[in-house]
Amino acid sequence: MATLTQTTIRVNLPQEAYDVRIAPDGLDQLGAWLAGDGLTEKPLVKPGQKVLLVSNPVVFELYGLRVIASLKKAGYTVCHCILPAGEQYKTLASIERIHDAAYENRLERSSAMVALGGGVIGDMTGFAASTWLRGIALIQVPTSLLAMVDASMGGKTGVNHPKGKNLIGAFHQPKLVLIDPNVLKTLPVREFRAGVAEVIKYGVIWDKPLFEKLEAAERLDDYNHVSSDLLQTMLEHSCRAKADVVSQDVKEAGIRALLNYGHTIGHAIESLTGYSEINHGEAVAIGMVAAGQIAVDMKLWEASATERQDALIKKTELPTRLPNGINIDEILVSLKSDKKVKEGTVRFVLPKGIGEAFVSDMVTDKIAKAVLESLRSQSEVN
Repeated sequence: MATLTQTTIRVNLPQEAYDVRIAPDGLDQLGAWLAGDGLTEKPLVKPGQKVLLVSNPVVFELYGLRVIASLKKAGYTVCHCILPAGEQYKTLASIERIHDAAYENRLERSSAMVALGGGVIGDMTGFAASTWLRGIALIQVPTSLLAMVDASMGGKTGVNHPKGKNLIGAFHQPKLVLIDPNVLKTLPVREFRAGVAEVIKYGVIWDKPLFEKLEAAERLDDYNHVSSDLLQTMLEHSCRAKADVVSQDVKEAGIRALLNYGHTIGHAIESLTGYSEINHGEAVAIGMVAAGQIAVDMKLWEASATERQDALIKKTELPTRLPNGINIDEILVSLKSDKKVKEGTVRFVLPKGIGEAFVSDMVTDKIAKAVLESLRSQSEVN
């Protein structure tokens, strides 16, 4: 694979603007960039301050020492907190462990937390940073494709409640998002595909040229078979789309809800399967298939469009059917506790054309149930 190029995307938020820096081998420059070298006129975190690195065992073994070396070289005092990997550990108990590490290492308001890992680590570290001493600096260093194109940006942080995903949290914007595409070389294939699900989402709701580039690709299912040009496009277009959306709507009062395409049913599936049977991207893929079919049934977009979407999902080798044994009535109940419910009504993000979507409160339980029934696993149907 050819070398990717360095790019900086500005997320223009009032009083909280920050950069998303896509930089091959950027892990080795993190400390210098936080200190202001070549990135900002003044340090994002003053050299000499304490930095708590939060990661999981797998990622820390691969990249933790590189990041620590980079931070120490720039003059920071570094400590670390290692949490178990997996969505099932995205709980208040894990936040307490981060807070304990912050206390033991005497983090101050001038200190910072660095999230080195996927979306789970990013969400938890962000929430811990937002609540420690009422808020300290956060730096996101995503190591999964899904976190790179979605979870690390926009300031959403939090943990799951036993009754639903991401019900506990806060908005806390990072000082910097550093994306080093080279770490994707060690990402498991299944996790790479999960990230592609979010890229497909951006193509459907916001970016028709991105969607068409994905359609033109021979394969989307494996990092090793995605060209450097396409990977650069996937990263840049997805990050720009999210930056555009969150810059217009910081706290999801309007247009930002579009980013939840596929997530309404997807979150319910994750919750009901215990966050262990399928991962986030796989659940979103199923949710997009469902949302596309709902839009067809409501005559909001053409059947040919949902066929194009589903073809991309299948090309990525993501699931398009509900997991075996899942109860559809339980999905419908779970939807009622979704964050996007307004005045008791479930709000769905639905497509109306490739690159266009809107939020609808007109999806009835009857419509949703009929579509979910059609997505039962073939093994159950037979």
